[in-house]
Amino acid sequence: MSSPPCIAYCTCPDAACAERIATLLVKEGLAACVSLLPGATSFYLWEGDLCQDAETLLMIKTTQARLHALEARILTEHPYEVPEFIVVPVIAGSDHYLEWIDTCTKST
Repeated sequence: MSSPPCIAYCTCPDAACAERIATLLVKEGLAACVSLLPGATSFYLWEGDLCQDAETLLMIKTTQARLHALEARILTEHPYEVPEFIVVPVIAGSDHYLEWIDTCTKST
């Protein structure tokens, strides 16, 4: 495996936004797979106010080598002023699945 796998998380304001971003990320090879998890409710402070919003969570399977390009693409496509972009390492998984992630996200 040439680059360690990881999972990036990003919330979107609705399913349409999530689907559009997920499609771009996979088509551009920035993610092997993006799972959309609708029904998330986020509570957060924004400009001093407590906010509560329904969102769709993107669970983005990628590699560490693609993180900078992935984040840049999300920042250009996302409607939020400060979109969530959190990355966690994958410490174990099916060898075949992890190899597939690596293959799908190789930059050309």
